[in-house]
Amino acid sequence: MRYERNQRILTRLLSGVLCGMSFCTLLTAFAGAAEHDQTVAAYLQAGEFQPAVQYANSMTEQSVRDALLKQIAEFQVQHDELDAARATTNRMSRSGERSEVTASRSRSKSLGGGAADFDSLIELIETVVEPLTWEAVGGLGTITEFDTGGGIYVDADGLLSRKMEKQSGSALQDLAKSARIADLNTDMSQPSALRVVSLTRLEQAVRERMESGLPVVESMKNLAGLYRVEHIFIYPETGEIVIAGPAAGWQYTAAGMPVSSTTQWPTLQLDDLVTLLRTYGPEGQRIFGCSIDPRPEGLQELTSYVNESNARGALSPRAVRSWANQLQRKLGLQNVTIYGVPEDSRVARVIVEADYRMKLIGIGEVEGGSKIPDFFELMTAEQAAANGSLDALRWWLSLRCESVLHSSDRDAFRIQESSVLCQSENQFVTAKGERVATGTAEQNNRQFASNLTNNFEELASRDLVFADLQNIFDLAIVSGLISQQQLTERVNWDLGSFASRGEYEPAQYAVPRQVDSVVNHKVFNGKNIVVQVAGGVQVNLTSTLSSIQESSRLDQAAENAQAQNLAPGRWWWDASK
Repeated sequence: MRYERNQRILTRLLSGVLCGMSFCTLLTAFAGAAEHDQTVAAYLQAGEFQPAVQYANSMTEQSVRDALLKQIAEFQVQHDELDAARATTNRMSRSGERSEVTASRSRSKSLGGGAADFDSLIELIETVVEPLTWEAVGGLGTITEFDTGGGIYVDADGLLSRKMEKQSGSALQDLAKSARIADLNTDMSQPSALRVVSLTRLEQAVRERMESGLPVVESMKNLAGLYRVEHIFIYPETGEIVIAGPAAGWQYTAAGMPVSSTTQWPTLQLDDLVTLLRTYGPEGQRIFGCSIDPRPEGLQELTSYVNESNARGALSPRAVRSWANQLQRKLGLQNVTIYGVPEDSRVARVIVEADYRMKLIGIGEVEGGSKIPDFFELMTAEQAAANGSLDALRWWLSLRCESVLHSSDRDAFRIQESSVLCQSENQFVTAKGERVATGTAEQNNRQFASNLTNNFEELASRDLVFADLQNIFDLAIVSGLISQQQLTERVNWDLGSFASRGEYEPAQYAVPRQVDSVVNHKVFNGKNIVVQVAGGVQVNLTSTLSSIQESSRLDQAAENAQAQNLAPGRWWWDASK
């Protein structure tokens, strides 16, 4: 039964061309036409699918041409380029006629790991590709997985939770057990102090691939390996907007996250850039963020429970665990609110996960390192005695940027020392469970926020969701500057497929709508101190962009970074810093 199901699915994927072949050969390279095999293999290893297809199509003999196309399609399937595989198999002959294949964009992310077995491949196709009327699942697909390696996931009901243990046997884990190095051409894999990516050329290249039914390749998705943005340049005479910063080749972690091969910092993502260009575009809200907040009824129950418990006196050691378990039950779930960006976007998932993990660090549920002690570790017995039974805290993450500089002609911009700022506030809980802002933060609350801010980069190097958050903040500055300085108008570019109603569609993810409550406790001299945390992430560029300053040092920067004699289709280059 399973054999027949697998055969039906793969038949759809490969347009019926490979039906008569044994399954054991479906994931291996075709051995014939040896004189052409090495040429095609070289193109594939460089991620250059279109030249490989063009080379195969140049073969006059049908059997040789089909063999090379089959080799290309299998390579694309093995490397999760499912749209490309469908496009390639459309070019293969079958008794003189071509079968129809449903054209559907992949929602798959790049995965780490080696080649999968056939069953794993089928499961992966069913999971990550947009619905292709899969009979095995009643015609419904699922949304792309998301994993930064931080142990956070969203279930089918939109509940964001911590992974308490690894799930064995899942397709993603089976296919991503070990990191793999991205297949890149030699020059892109080399470290560069200043790599330049032309957004206008990139958009054109992306649009041309989509119009040809080809997927966006990983070099485009990872913005040629950029892991920081330091500059924005415009060239009105050629109609270009470019971004520039340090870059290198990249590899994929076991969780599937692309990270720089030199710094291990996540690469900037095209999907995030497009999402934020739209946020700061004419139809966008020009502000984005998220909030994780307790429900008033749950907070009311929790407050009553804690007060009643403390009124009865100290708990016995045997009663502490049961009492602590009740804290979570009384408070219930917290609501997740996302604004300014699509709820199913990668940007939304990153900011929610980063916010949630920050709160878990603050209450001692996740280790933040020796330089970021949790709230309870900062509290003395004297402070505990002076505190109430329930501390309602608010922590939130926002953008911190030292300055943005511009040249005298405003053709060059430099982002200086952008980072993440953690802010804090103590809140008062009413008898009805409502949180009331106080506008102030007591010492330990301020100290936790200060420690996290001052040691953010070190934390981000260990916990990559925070590094991902930093990248999103950088791209937000880029998008905000492009909008505020009217750079698209100056180069006569309408953003094309990257515009709000453009054809490019970033990947979609399960929407987090609620989370397990962030609450913990500690006993000080028989008194139970309970800490409950709310807050979120907010990116408002008003203050950052209203204080940009002129710097004469940038007057030659754009000219120095400009490409000379760039090959047609090339959208990135390395410049001297």
